[in-house]
Amino acid sequence: MFTSVKSMGLFGMHSYMVNVEIDVSGGLPHFDIVGLPNTSVSEAKERVRSAIKNSALTFPVSRITVNLAPADTKKEGTVYDLPILLSVLAASRQIKPLPETSAFIGELSLGGEVRKVNGALPMVIEAMHNGIRDVFVPKENAYECSVVSGINVYPVSTVREIVSFLDGESELETVVYSPAEENVETLIDFADVKGQFEAKRALEIAAAGGHNILLIGPPGSGKSMLAKRLPTILPDMTFEESLETTKIYSISGKLSSSSPLITKRPFRSPHHTVSPVGLSGGGVIPKPGEISLAHNGVLFLDELPEFSRTTMEIMRQPIEDGVISISRAQATVTYPCSVMLVCAMNPCPCGYYGHPTRECTCQRGSAERYLNKVSGPLLDRVDIHIEVPPVDFDKLSDSERGETSQSIKERVNKARGIQQKRLAGSGISCNANMTANQTREFCKMTDDAKLMLRDVFDNLSLSARAYDKILRVARTIADLEESEIITEEHIAEAVQYRSLDRKFWGK
Repeated sequence: MFTSVKSMGLFGMHSYMVNVEIDVSGGLPHFDIVGLPNTSVSEAKERVRSAIKNSALTFPVSRITVNLAPADTKKEGTVYDLPILLSVLAASRQIKPLPETSAFIGELSLGGEVRKVNGALPMVIEAMHNGIRDVFVPKENAYECSVVSGINVYPVSTVREIVSFLDGESELETVVYSPAEENVETLIDFADVKGQFEAKRALEIAAAGGHNILLIGPPGSGKSMLAKRLPTILPDMTFEESLETTKIYSISGKLSSSSPLITKRPFRSPHHTVSPVGLSGGGVIPKPGEISLAHNGVLFLDELPEFSRTTMEIMRQPIEDGVISISRAQATVTYPCSVMLVCAMNPCPCGYYGHPTRECTCQRGSAERYLNKVSGPLLDRVDIHIEVPPVDFDKLSDSERGETSQSIKERVNKARGIQQKRLAGSGISCNANMTANQTREFCKMTDDAKLMLRDVFDNLSLSARAYDKILRVARTIADLEESEIITEEHIAEAVQYRSLDRKFWGK
C-alpha cells in the first residue's frame, strides 16, 4: 500500500516541504530509505523499527520503501523519524490516513519518545507559508514554534500519544505563545562605570548609529566592563529582528526552552583562540558561527591582536555586507550577520604603552608591531577608535553613581527614530549601514565643516572608506543633537574617534 506524509527539510536558514512517500508491498522483508539521505537519515530505519515495537504497535513484515521528495535534495538530521514512523503505520493500516494539511517533525528514541530537533522554528514558518494548518513537533520545540501565528502547533511527547490523537481516542492541546513580561532591572548598568566619560560618549554614539567601535587602553581600565554594558543602551529589537535572530539560534540548537523568542540583543564574546570556522560558521552542511549568532546584536572581540590573522581577515567582508556566504563542496549557505563589532585591545604587549604612571617594559618598536597585527583594511571598517585611559583614585572612590543605561538609551532611541524616518523604505535602519549615495544625500555639511574634513583627509591620508565613516559618525552626532546639518563641531568630534589614524598609523 502507498501513502504520503508531509514533513519539512532545512538548508541553512531556509526550509522546504518534504513529502515522505512510502510503499509497503509483498516480498522479502526489507527497509529502504531513498531521496539522498545522509547517515543520520538512513539510521532512522532502526529507530523507527524499535520505536514501533516498544510502543506496543506492529512493525510490518514486508518490503518497505521510503522516498523523501524532492529526491534530488540532500537530506540530513533526525527530523524525519516521526513522519517515517507515521507513514509506516498508515501504510500498514494501523492508523487512519493522515491529512494533507498536517506536517510532522521529530526525532525518535528507541523507546518511542519524541525528542527535540534543531531548526524547528524556520520549518514551522515555512509550513505555514505552504498552507499547512496543523504541525506536530516535539514537546521541547513547541514553545519556540508557538511564536508563529496562523498555524496550530501540537506538542508531542511519545509515539503512543500522537497515535492516540490521530485515531481520535484522546486530545492534544495546541501551544499558544504568550510573551513573558520583561524585567527591566538588569545586573549591569552604565551607572556602575566610574569616570570614562569620553568612552561612554563614544559608545552612546556607536549605539545610536550602529557603528563598529574599537576600545584601546591598558589592563584594568574598564574596556570589557564598558563593552558588556553596550547592549543595555541599544534600541529594543523589533519583532522581525527577534524572529530572524531566533531562527539562527533554533538552527544552531542554542535556543533556551524557557525563552522561545529572543527579545534582547545578543552579546557574543568568543575567546581569541576561536577558529576561523568557529567564527564564520561551517561544516559539511554549514552551520552558523559566532558572527551569525551575534546577528542584530554585539560581537565583542577582546584582546583583538591575539586573534589569528586568518580569523580577523574573515570578518572584513561580512562586516561590510551584513551577510556571510559559506561555500563547501556539497553546499553554499548564506547566513545574516548584521552585527555591531566591538573590539578591545592593549596598546602594546605589556599593556602600558602611554600609561601616565607605569612604564612600558616592551622593547623598542614592540608597540607598533603589536598594533600592526590588526590589518589596516580591518581597522578601516571600524568607525570609532577610542582610547580608554586608566581611572584615577578620586573617580574610583567617588560614591556618586553615573548616568544610568536607561537615560542613555532614551537618547539612543530618539536618534534611531530620526534615522529610521529618514531612511524609511530603504531597508536600512541606522547611519552605519547607509550606502554611498545615501551618505552623499543625507550628510549635508556647512562650508566650515567641509573645509575641516578636507584638511583632515589630506593630513591623515585617509581612505575613501574612512572618509565615509567619519561622515556617518558625524551624522549620528548631529542626530543626537537633533541637527539637520552637520557642523564643524560634529566633524571635529567624529575625527577624534579615529584615534589609530591620528596617533599610531599616522607615524
